[in-house]
Formats: sequence, structure tokens, C-alpha cells
Amino acid sequence: MYFASNTRHCGKVKLCKLLYLLDFTHFRETGRSVTALDYQAWKIGPVPLDLMQEWDELESGMADAIEIVPENVIDFIRELVAPKVAFNDSSFTRRELRLMHDLSVTLADELTNPLIGFTREERGPWDKIWDGGRGNRERIPYAPAVLDSDRNRDAILGVGTRVQRHRGRRGGSAT
Repeated sequence: MYFASNTRHCGKVKLCKLLYLLDFTHFRETGRSVTALDYQAWKIGPVPLDLMQEWDELESGMADAIEIVPENVIDFIRELVAPKVAFNDSSFTRRELRLMHDLSVTLADELTNPLIGFTREERGPWDKIWDGGRGNRERIPYAPAVLDSDRNRDAILGVGTRVQRHRGRRGGSAT
């Protein structure tokens, strides 16, 4: 709900890109993602598969929190995310809230095409798995988000391994 409330033109693709940037930036800093979503490398960029599968038929928890609103745009219909309830920040850390804020301020007015460049950066996690199409629909691991040159790389990856094993989805929603 955060991104739906704090950005404009927040449709399916933009939301996928914002969640990816949030998760992989947070992982690079802390060794854990915010949403615990798994992403796949698709031609359009990284895609959180669970969100894509639920998009057309929102399950009760998600359907209570958001609605998908069609918007006519010249020659196609964009599906925008509209919050039904206010964002609750109690499930998020200060760092997570700062990252969501920074992303929403920086990318508030961006449409889909500029965001593609952000998420498909050369030698970034998506690019490493996509590999010119050879990694189509393969899972994007979080580890490549941490640079080899990061002096804390081993510690960050160690945290990620321990935390991801014991962590499920949270009560809050960055959607």
C-alpha cells in the first residue's frame, strides 16, 4: 500500500519494479529482503511471481487492502493499484521505511519505461540471471545484490541465509 499511496501511475509493472528495488537494495544493506518475495527473470525485468499470479484474482487479504483500477491510456488500459486502507508502518523498520520513502520520492512520477532501466542494470542481479535470455523465468537469487567488493559481503550474506530460513511474509504491505 505504501507505493500505491505514495507514487503516481502505480500499475502492475511499476509496482513489480519498486518492490524489486526495495527488496534488493535492502538485501544489499542488511542481508535480508523486505517482502520475502521470490523474483524471476523475465524479458520485462524482474517479476515477483506470487504477486503476478495473484494480480488477476486478488485473494481476501490483498483484496481487502487494494483494488485494481483500469485507466485508459491512449491505446491500452493500464491497471493501477488503489489502496482501500491506510498504510500501517508498524511492521517496518526505520531503514525499510526510509528506503520506501526514497524510492517513492525518486520514482514518484516515473512511468514503466524509465523503471525498466533501473531494474535491468548491467551486471545487476536480473542481468546476471537473464543472461541474454538464457535465464528466462529463472529465479533471481538475492546474493548477487551484494557486490563482491563490499568488505562486509560475507557477513551480509550470512545474515541473509539465517534470516531467510526462518522468515515468512510480514503483516505490513509495501504494495
